[in-house]
Amino acid sequence: MVLKRKIYSKLLKWKKEAKGSKAILIEGARRIGKSTICEEFAKNEYDNYILIDFAKKDKEVEQYFESYLNDLDTLFMMLQAHFGRKLKKRDAVIIFDEVQMFPQARAAIKYLVADGRYDYIETGSLISIKENVKDIVIPSEERHLNMYPLDFEEFAWALGEELLLDCIKNCFNRKIPMDRGLHNKAMLLFKQYMLVGGMPKPVILFTENQKDFSLADKEKRDILKLYREDIMKINSQYRSKVLAIFDQIPGLLSQHEKRVVFKKIQEGSYAEQYEETFFWLADSMISNECFMCNDPNVGLSINEVRTYVKCYMGDTGLLVSHAFDENELLEDEVYKQILSGKLSMNEGMLYENVIAQMLTANGHKLYFYTHYNDEKHRNDIEIDFVLSNNSKLKYKIYPIEVKSGAKYTTISLVRFKEKFKNRIGESYIIHPRNLIIKDDIVCIPPYMAMML
Repeated sequence: MVLKRKIYSKLLKWKKEAKGSKAILIEGARRIGKSTICEEFAKNEYDNYILIDFAKKDKEVEQYFESYLNDLDTLFMMLQAHFGRKLKKRDAVIIFDEVQMFPQARAAIKYLVADGRYDYIETGSLISIKENVKDIVIPSEERHLNMYPLDFEEFAWALGEELLLDCIKNCFNRKIPMDRGLHNKAMLLFKQYMLVGGMPKPVILFTENQKDFSLADKEKRDILKLYREDIMKINSQYRSKVLAIFDQIPGLLSQHEKRVVFKKIQEGSYAEQYEETFFWLADSMISNECFMCNDPNVGLSINEVRTYVKCYMGDTGLLVSHAFDENELLEDEVYKQILSGKLSMNEGMLYENVIAQMLTANGHKLYFYTHYNDEKHRNDIEIDFVLSNNSKLKYKIYPIEVKSGAKYTTISLVRFKEKFKNRIGESYIIHPRNLIIKDDIVCIPPYMAMML
């Protein structure tokens, strides 16, 4: 089964616009389908291609780059002979898969692009980690593209729900509620997405095996094990901190505030000690970081406070498998409870994580806002996410609160609107009910978050 992915159209755009003047580097977490989509693209859009998987550590191929970079005729001759592929000038692409495993190949992009014979696609994770850029000049001939797990729309495509997606988009754009039956259908689809997630192999297993959650779960646990093994390979002293944060993500998100309290991880620890930890998790794209913005104004990043951070799992399906062991999932009927909307514990964690995932897939950097009331000795405003339209002339912010239950209060959002009324474009509440506009707040079901 070949999954339809949005990144394919971005690759088409790159091929048309760059015309060989830029390589494209696709960054993403392991096992999200980078190699698959690149090979599919190469098969469909070129006469021929070569895929070099540097994770295999083929010493012979690596030696070609070390010996013949000053003699590209010989380099290409050796590569074509090694892989048994005849490359046609300006109608072939060479894919450098997991290029971070052999940084010299990435450095060679400068000369290969200048040569102009072929197109080049690089894929990788942990691209910016120090050991993966050591002793190489980063080529300016690269265009970067982030790849994420399947978003909700791609998941719906995989399940053949294109018509339902059209209804969702139409109702969101017109700001009208869905038909009740279609709303229930869309909510069921969304809950399946929350449970399975967007990692390609679990999605394929789910769709090809009569929507079997257990087969998808086994695959997700294999992916989590792979991530843990990657963490154990870190050569630096912050390895134990990365492992501690990775293992505690479900626990951190199950708290009321969901942000990382460093002294709870280890007595006496503070945020600065974990700077490289969060950089590694974000660069590997295992997690999505969300920083506090203490004054939501032009350029949210200018006012971000990096000592206050939430750490969301990059894929909510992985979070489900990370949070519950296999016996809990079955014995506590977690799947059944989530599908029927009766899981009281941890459902808020899953809802907030999946919205973070959907916003990230739409290209948003994540920020949250809290206001501490000195008189009450507690936070009196808590906004889960704050987006901006990035306009330099007509700048607006968009606060979002995520509610997993049908009953909730809007006190925080109302106070936030009063405090920053001149800066706000639209205010959103994401809840499991149908679309409704109340007190100038647009309340949308979670499946419509893909439209934000």
